[in-house]
Amino acid sequence: MADVNYNLESLLSSPNRDFLVRNTADQVKISELSGKIIALYFSASWCGPCRRFTPELIETYNQLSSQNDFEVVFVSGDHDEESFKGYFSKMPWLAIPFSDSDTCNRLNELFDVNTIPHLVILSGSGKVLTDEGVSIISEYAAEAYPFTPERIKELKQEEERAKKEQTLSSILASPSRNFVISKDGNQVPISELEGNIVGLYFYASVPCAEFTQKLLEVYHKVNECGESFKVVAISLERDEDAFKRSFEGMPWVALPCMDKKLSKLVSYFELSALPTLVIIGPDGKTIHPNVAELIEEHGAQGYPFTPEKLLELEEINKARLESQTLESILVEGDRDFVIGKDGTKVPVSELVGKNILLYFSAHWCPPCRAFLPKLIEAYHEIKTKDNAFEVIFISSDRDEVSFQEFFSSMPWLALPFGDERKRSLSSRFKIKGIPTLIALGPSGKTVAKDARKLLMDHGAKAYPFTAERLKEIEEGIEEVTKEASVEDGVKPNKDEEEHTEDGSDQVAKSDKDEEEDPEDGSDQVAKSEWVCDGEVCYKA
Repeated sequence: MADVNYNLESLLSSPNRDFLVRNTADQVKISELSGKIIALYFSASWCGPCRRFTPELIETYNQLSSQNDFEVVFVSGDHDEESFKGYFSKMPWLAIPFSDSDTCNRLNELFDVNTIPHLVILSGSGKVLTDEGVSIISEYAAEAYPFTPERIKELKQEEERAKKEQTLSSILASPSRNFVISKDGNQVPISELEGNIVGLYFYASVPCAEFTQKLLEVYHKVNECGESFKVVAISLERDEDAFKRSFEGMPWVALPCMDKKLSKLVSYFELSALPTLVIIGPDGKTIHPNVAELIEEHGAQGYPFTPEKLLELEEINKARLESQTLESILVEGDRDFVIGKDGTKVPVSELVGKNILLYFSAHWCPPCRAFLPKLIEAYHEIKTKDNAFEVIFISSDRDEVSFQEFFSSMPWLALPFGDERKRSLSSRFKIKGIPTLIALGPSGKTVAKDARKLLMDHGAKAYPFTAERLKEIEEGIEEVTKEASVEDGVKPNKDEEEHTEDGSDQVAKSDKDEEEDPEDGSDQVAKSEWVCDGEVCYKA
């Protein structure tokens, strides 16, 4: 933002208007705001994030009202006056009249407003203090006053000091609350949790339901072994009823729903994914920023999640990878078979010694359906050259009818629909999206986790998907390139082969039809933890 001092009257007025309005229809002369810190609030009633942020801004505004030198001006993005009035009626500050859309448009353009809610804060002299007011208010609220860069820097330094001196109370308590709550609504002093290993469980009910069950298993198993493992649920639900429904099945305590501390905790721990389980040690210091994946892979074996335990698990993982066989990943109890087209059981022992592709896919997934013909074509081509090759379909379909319909179009084997081994395989290979192909060698060891990309890039030539085969392919491409260059009378240049003319690397991208879908079959962010960016779908 340019270092400019704006004249408030010329900024907020129009040729026929020198005032702003309150929700009571009272008019306030713009000249009366002279010398005050002004926050321009770009917002609209139809915007969900705006409606969620507005109460936070109201609370900050009310806390600063005694200062008498801070004012908010609502710059509406509403489409009709009725919506404007309904939304503005909840706001205790001023607004540009709805009828003056020209001024609103001019301000949007002047301050380059591309997303809402957006909060630009001006000093008493009209200088832009920040155009990141939304994140500042969410993180610091009234503590950020007077919103100068120096004050924000001071707050960040205070945060750094607080992290060095961190305790469980400094993380969870607020000036008005020194407790968490049990599922029956009782207050539990935070001091009762101190001295234990504590997991701060950031979650939302829908995308984290499966992990919650896993965490329940770990919680009970650890505590039954005589350890004292505590969990504090920190829900990101914005609905009290949804919070209560998700919390009622949990045996631990929770931060109250939509507590004022929530946004600070999200920022403090730099939350980037759900579920997140932050581990706090008996001394109140953070042991690990997120052990969710560790718990999914190792369960209670990961406790107490210390660096020493992580090194131990890493060694276990290495040993497991070294000893991995087809039977070790595909045989569980009496489940020692896969199925053929007519439902006949094919013993896993008959597949030992073959090159295997584990094909994670589903009928509901458009990229899976688009990819399937290419995989079938490669399958037949490889089979003609090497019969010691097989594909096993591992379905994420929602019902057996869909599974059978999809499987009927495939020439290979499958795990039975709803087989429990699918969950353990997804966890072992960290399957985040489909379609995914995992390549196993004759010994049963993993040779490629990105076999789908190898097949897309090189077709059946990529078989058997090993690093050695990929190197051979790359060397072959390089040799062809050299020969073509010599024939054309051009000396090959490594830089020219690897970079485009303008210096940017060229990366081959799949067609849109080949993008991955989330493994759970959802494609709406609001209803799942998956987000699609046009090329892949990944966990948010």
